[in-house]
Amino acid sequence: ARWLADPDCAAPGGESVREVCARVGGWLASAPEGRTVAVVEPEVVRAAVVHALGLPAEAFWRLDVPPLTATELSGRAGRWNLRLGRPLGADRE
Repeated sequence: ARWLADPDCAAPGGESVREVCARVGGWLASAPEGRTVAVVEPEVVRAAVVHALGLPAEAFWRLDVPPLTATELSGRAGRWNLRLGRPLGADRE
């Protein structure tokens, strides 16, 4: 229960929510120019969204990531745009 309520709490040998968000945020900041595709777990999607939108780490568990969907971040560090929930294989607009 503490792990779900406290973004600074980490399971033994694991990362806290805040640490995951920082790690994923660092990766986003260093991502190369152009298109990058990453197949990741829902927790990584949550961390990327928290970082990109500048949300508090407490928002992490409030983001529902549907299975088999695409989340798209476009733009650059400091100015991200978010599109989420597109089913895989759906035509792009």
